[in-house]
Amino acid sequence: MSFDDYAKTWDTDKRINRAKIIAKKIRNSIDIDENDSAMEFGCGTGLISFNLYDKFKSIALIDSSKGMIDILNSKINKYKVTNMFAHHLDISSGNSLNMKFDVIYTSMVLHHINNTKAIINTLHQLLNKNGYLCIVDLDEEDGSFHKEYPYFDGHNGFNQDDLKDILINSGFSDIESNTFFYDDKIVKDEKVNYSLFLMKARKY
Repeated sequence: MSFDDYAKTWDTDKRINRAKIIAKKIRNSIDIDENDSAMEFGCGTGLISFNLYDKFKSIALIDSSKGMIDILNSKINKYKVTNMFAHHLDISSGNSLNMKFDVIYTSMVLHHINNTKAIINTLHQLLNKNGYLCIVDLDEEDGSFHKEYPYFDGHNGFNQDDLKDILINSGFSDIESNTFFYDDKIVKDEKVNYSLFLMKARKY
């Protein structure tokens, strides 16, 4: 699925409201210092980070969709936010940043990436010592969530225990997770229930 096609209509009321809840959950789950640097992986139009930018010294926003980054940059300029920096970049295919971060967070992105182990390893490398990783994603489901997208080839959510094992094998510690958000959406005229978890971990 091409996110460039969805960029201009991405910021629906439902996504905006969900982003506020997710950002609050991230904010309340970790210790944030005002001098911390953060990275949002798979930022889209920045809905999560616009609810967090006042908590960090700086935020790098990474996305592989140029359409999403274009919308994000227009919003950064419109609202005159000076500590959010957008990068059109696909770090899942080997491109990386010449910097490290105190906090990395990602929401509803990991299930789109086939090689979960490789991207978790990359995120581990991008964190400073004692840095936090926060993953918000779908609990394991039967594929209904994406059935309107015939070309979707990612994961049907995650089993939290299986994802924990991947994080442990990548060198993360202090891993905690819990399901915190329940909602539904209409897919091909049918109501599909889904839930989201937050998994946090630390690099020592």
